[in-house]
Amino acid sequence: MIRSELVQKLTDAHPDLEAREVELIVSCFFDEISKRLAADGRVELRGFGAFSTRARDARTGRNPRTGEVVEVGAKRVPYFKPGKEMRSRLNVD
Repeated sequence: MIRSELVQKLTDAHPDLEAREVELIVSCFFDEISKRLAADGRVELRGFGAFSTRARDARTGRNPRTGEVVEVGAKRVPYFKPGKEMRSRLNVD
């Protein structure tokens, strides 16, 4: 699902809200998650999962087009861990 599909589903589910109001809510939600992760925080949504960041060490990589050796610096990357309820929904027998 992409962002516009999410906005459309929420607009359909809540006809009392206008599409631009729903877009503002979705944007605010994603912005707050991003800000918290950028501050090296963690965002937990009960029943869904937790967003956090993980550190990656510097390493030597290769340019796939030329094969040239490239130094890749250390960085933080986003990480999502699904909650127990989410895992149980995905693994219905």
